[in-house]
Amino acid sequence: MVKLSHRRNIMNAVITFASAIAFAGPLAASAAVHAAEFPSRSITLIVPYPAGGGVDAMARVVAQKLSDAFRQTVTVDNRGGGGGTIGTRAVARAAPDGYTLLLGHTGTLSINPSLYTKLGMDPRKDFAPIGLVASMPVALLAHPSFSAKTVAETIALAKKEPGKLNIGTSPVGTGGYMCAELFKAESGIEAAIIPYKGTAPVMNDLLGGHVPVAFGVLPPALGNIAAGQLRAIAVTSKQRFSLLPDVPTFDESGMPGFEAVLHYGLLAPSGTPPDIVELLSAELRKLVSDPEVQKRIRLEGGDPLASTPAEYADDIDKEEKKWSKLVHQLGLKVE
Repeated sequence: MVKLSHRRNIMNAVITFASAIAFAGPLAASAAVHAAEFPSRSITLIVPYPAGGGVDAMARVVAQKLSDAFRQTVTVDNRGGGGGTIGTRAVARAAPDGYTLLLGHTGTLSINPSLYTKLGMDPRKDFAPIGLVASMPVALLAHPSFSAKTVAETIALAKKEPGKLNIGTSPVGTGGYMCAELFKAESGIEAAIIPYKGTAPVMNDLLGGHVPVAFGVLPPALGNIAAGQLRAIAVTSKQRFSLLPDVPTFDESGMPGFEAVLHYGLLAPSGTPPDIVELLSAELRKLVSDPEVQKRIRLEGGDPLASTPAEYADDIDKEEKKWSKLVHQLGLKVE
């Protein structure tokens, strides 16, 4: 009886193992089919800001190259509003099949979660990071008539007349605005931050001399800097920006450790098959290492930055912790 029982146990184990293989086989085959067939139709790349800004510029570089690589149309869909929350939320709720992607940005993924009380999504849970594309420093820009030429002189001027210096920025919660708040907090100055509805109005008022200085991304300013109509006092990255090698960093300008760089990356909705995520990530890494793409990214005011999905997830987490600390410190909240 013992031998018969033992034999039955062995047979049961064999049957269970065979069943497991039979069950796993279709799953493995299904996973392979995902990658083999993807993409079989056009892909939508959602940009959660209006056309013409830094996020849109990066998206168009990515869309064109992915279209070439996959031989499928990658359409850029600008869905601005709510400080980037509307378009970002749309991707979080999209079908997790790889055909709806997001051009992510530090503002939407690492600042908004602490800033908005009703965000309606969780960047850590609702997305599958694919990889980083680029980093973009913010710069302290000045009208040529502004007397201060350095960060130290700007701080001295602000402290001489507390509350009189006006600093233009993009809307509350954006990278430019948060950089201005970080600058005020770390330098100890009293200054009025003037948030505009977008980057273009900031640049227009800065060019017109209606605000003496502004924190802004570089793409809309590069032409005016080259023409002498604007002046870059310093950049917020750890290293000098490749297209403005003569402009110092804040770290070099008497504010050691000051850094506020915006990161751009590609994401899919959570639940997207891992093989599709990896396929997209592999193509994205190839794209970012392409000399032609790197040149285009630099011309758009950024520096190329490649990563794996895991590295991008870690970056989102790290940046969210950094900016949430400042948001809570300042008591900033948007309904």
